[in-house]
Amino acid sequence: MKPLLTITLAILFGINLSIAQEKEKLVLISTNKGDIKIKLYNETPKHRDNFLKLVDDKFYEGVTFHRVINQFMIQGGDPLSKKTDSTGRIGNGGPGYTLDAEIVPGLYHKKGALAAARLGDDVNPTKKSSGSQFYIVHGKTFSTTDLDKLTEQKNNQMKQKGFTDFLQNPENKEYSDRFNKIQSERDQAAFKVFIEEVTPLIDVIFESLLKYEYTATQKAIYGTQGGAPHLDGDYTVFGEVVEGIEIVDNIAAVPVDGKSKPLEDVIIEKMKVVKK
Repeated sequence: MKPLLTITLAILFGINLSIAQEKEKLVLISTNKGDIKIKLYNETPKHRDNFLKLVDDKFYEGVTFHRVINQFMIQGGDPLSKKTDSTGRIGNGGPGYTLDAEIVPGLYHKKGALAAARLGDDVNPTKKSSGSQFYIVHGKTFSTTDLDKLTEQKNNQMKQKGFTDFLQNPENKEYSDRFNKIQSERDQAAFKVFIEEVTPLIDVIFESLLKYEYTATQKAIYGTQGGAPHLDGDYTVFGEVVEGIEIVDNIAAVPVDGKSKPLEDVIIEKMKVVKK
């Protein structure tokens, strides 16, 4: 009766049973500094499946961790970092495509998090991920006060973005035209009136859709384990280290040059899918 009950409950609550019971894939990253085992999150299926395909294609074998910043992260996955393909500028390489962002609330940049590298917002406003480059968070600890300051900074940035998006919305053309006229005339008094009128409208959108907050769990993890909380909400986190975090520590501590490139190559010798 138990299997039938499980299926019945799944139907009642709208749960896809196959997804609910799907095991997380584990990948072993073997480097010349030691082994790191990661699990890939099922909540980010595009990044999970792409990473598994590249592992299966042996894409990563021979690439290096080409960018290493102690107390921040170690980055790899660029095919241009291979000794056999070092003609290009390391850091710009990839498989020839990008991935749509899968930024999921609850998946955050704690120490050991696996996330996708990407180009900056100025040329990549939709936060698309590199097709192959990734980083593993090394990070540092943050106090509650630190996180409160970061929260304020993030929310101020999001309010500014919300204001821009509001003016760019075709439904708000009247506001946009007024704003452009005020700017062209440099009318400070009119600008003040305009901001007082628009701010409540932006605040409604901000509170319902944009406002960023760290959960109690995130604060506890960042305060003890550490991480890179300033990246939350901006990059796709799609996995985490489950074994070998000391290897991440060792790689993060290697000597680097002025561009954060290790003086001696940290090479990914092999990647393979493993069982629990």
